[in-house]
Amino acid sequence: MRNKFITGSCILISLIHLAHAQEPLQPLPEKVPLNADKVSLGARLFHDQRLSGNNTIACSSCHNLSTGGTDHTAVSSGINGKQGEIRAPTVYNSAYNFRQFWNGRAATLQEQAQGPVTNPVEMGANWPDVIKKLKMDPGYVNAFKKIYHQNIDMNNIVDAIAEFERSLSTPSRFDDYLRGKTTAITPQEKHGYDLFKSYGCVACHNGVNIGGGMYQKMGVAKDYFKDRGLPVKPADLGVYQVSKLEKDKHVFKVPSLRNIALTAPYYHDGAAQTLDDAVFKMGKYQLGIEISEKDRQDIIAFLNSLTGKTLDTNKTASLSTQP
Repeated sequence: MRNKFITGSCILISLIHLAHAQEPLQPLPEKVPLNADKVSLGARLFHDQRLSGNNTIACSSCHNLSTGGTDHTAVSSGINGKQGEIRAPTVYNSAYNFRQFWNGRAATLQEQAQGPVTNPVEMGANWPDVIKKLKMDPGYVNAFKKIYHQNIDMNNIVDAIAEFERSLSTPSRFDDYLRGKTTAITPQEKHGYDLFKSYGCVACHNGVNIGGGMYQKMGVAKDYFKDRGLPVKPADLGVYQVSKLEKDKHVFKVPSLRNIALTAPYYHDGAAQTLDDAVFKMGKYQLGIEISEKDRQDIIAFLNSLTGKTLDTNKTASLSTQP
């Protein structure tokens, strides 16, 4: 009898795992192989203002880890208060994106970390000056020699930052649900997830990162930019900025929905201030339908279940050395 019970339980567990394996969304890995020394060094660099031209801006200035990995503005302010043209995406779970930046111009986290340092609107520095400043810090000199067995250089700096960003994984209650714990989310959240699938949101927001795995045009069903009423800026052109192909105009990397409740405003231009507005407009411009208020609230409940544990900026910032 006991063996039959065990066998039955194993079959039930297997069926549960099989059902969840067929879901369009997959859970984050439970363990991520990381180099702890690189992560620690990368955290220091991520918060170090010496990577900017005037020692006032760090990666964490726009990617605040205690506010969802972004800065809650439609456009970020860089060196000397200069403003960019696009909303800073979250760095949380960015390791699971198939490309980096809204227009996908970086293939790796290393490439992504390299760009803002020399961007005149963002950090406004140059690599020789940054390296010179860091070499004046014995702590950095020793750390780079220990980890990389060589002096400080650009490639090792961005490699350490990228390793830190790989550590920024935020499993949520929904991941527990995907692994078979049916009580991890509420009935409303479960219904919201069912709606999320039935409306077709999973066509773009799928996989481990619930997005971040493909490009899509902003305004598949209706002209978003015409209705927005604002002049089209270069940043609105999306992948076209990189490819120069007409078909890529207004095409962007689909953003991850993980921690979406923490990262308002929404879209590349920050034009949606609330999740309700964002879900409504996604229905209108991407799916060509009007999602009812009741269904929107249930979908938002599901989106809230995607919030994982994020870091405290004050704690991680203490890792950084100051000039």
